[in-house]
Amino acid sequence: MAEPLKNLLHPGLVREMAEHVSRAAPDFDADRFTRLASDGMEALELMQRAERIKDALVQTLPADYAAAAAILRKALPHAEGPGLSGWALLPVNQFVAQQGLSHLDLSLALLKALTPHFTAEFGIRRFIHAEQDRALAEISGWTTDGDHHVRRLASEGTRPRLPWAMRLPALVRDPAPILPILVALLDDPEDYVRRSVANSLNDIAKDHPALVADFVERHIEGASAERRQLLRHASRTLLKKGDAKALANFGFAVARGIEATLALAAPAVVFGDKLSFSIVVTNADAAPQRLMIDYAIHHVKANGTLAPKVFKWKQLDLPAGASQAIARDHAIRAITTRRYYPGRHRIEILINGAVCAAADFDLRMA
Repeated sequence: MAEPLKNLLHPGLVREMAEHVSRAAPDFDADRFTRLASDGMEALELMQRAERIKDALVQTLPADYAAAAAILRKALPHAEGPGLSGWALLPVNQFVAQQGLSHLDLSLALLKALTPHFTAEFGIRRFIHAEQDRALAEISGWTTDGDHHVRRLASEGTRPRLPWAMRLPALVRDPAPILPILVALLDDPEDYVRRSVANSLNDIAKDHPALVADFVERHIEGASAERRQLLRHASRTLLKKGDAKALANFGFAVARGIEATLALAAPAVVFGDKLSFSIVVTNADAAPQRLMIDYAIHHVKANGTLAPKVFKWKQLDLPAGASQAIARDHAIRAITTRRYYPGRHRIEILINGAVCAAADFDLRMA
């Protein structure tokens, strides 16, 4: 069974944090920090534990923010030895976002120094929300930084709908201010950075589909394989919804005369096993067609309703009058991002974004 996420922050990590901060500031009250941060930790979830540790930092670091920021920066890993890194820096993100809001330049510089050791995407968002123009002016300069972690932070930290983080409502309404950042990183040499750009554009597409479809159209002509892959990933929500402009950007059209027959290997699946299914796709049109075939599983929620999740499957060039059979096994097993419930589920076959076949199946818990 997977280790609970909350255990990423634990008393042992708190003691390590105390040691690193003490090396940066010998008068730091490590015992008090450890006691405050660890008290009642076992009963808390991940983000609650981070808040508890952040509160302990507030109570034990200097009240003067500039002094506290200098200590935290000195406590980061350096050439002489290890320092604060990994999940220990999640509460540091929270400390900076809370205590440093009136010190934008100092705080952004600290978060920039922090991000090679653990992402600062959570920490910079309060600064963008509070002073968007000023913050984005500084963050835009990070797109040419020599450290790919810093370049990624410019994209990831400005995502309008970053998971696990506060939304940026002004950028949800109008994402135009971050488009120059994304353009600057379209051809970044690191896939790690390009994936972040794609995810940011996909966020934007949920609220402004035409904007993203137009963005892709402007930047796809003559694109490298890497940029084309980025733009395809950025368009995934639009493609799954059958957005005509997004489909056209990648050479697809609304499917005409396409027939699909769906067959399930069994009418029921036991949790931990797989759903096996196959389809026969026929092009009854007079012209060949390029098809993007996906499928959606409609999962039962706790309240008995269904919620769909679309999965990528296959791209197919099908001649006029031709048929092709394809099969798939879809594992239904424990994952951290979904809880499964027994009951009647549904699978739909999507061809160029349109539902072409569907069937129900029962999920039984072992």
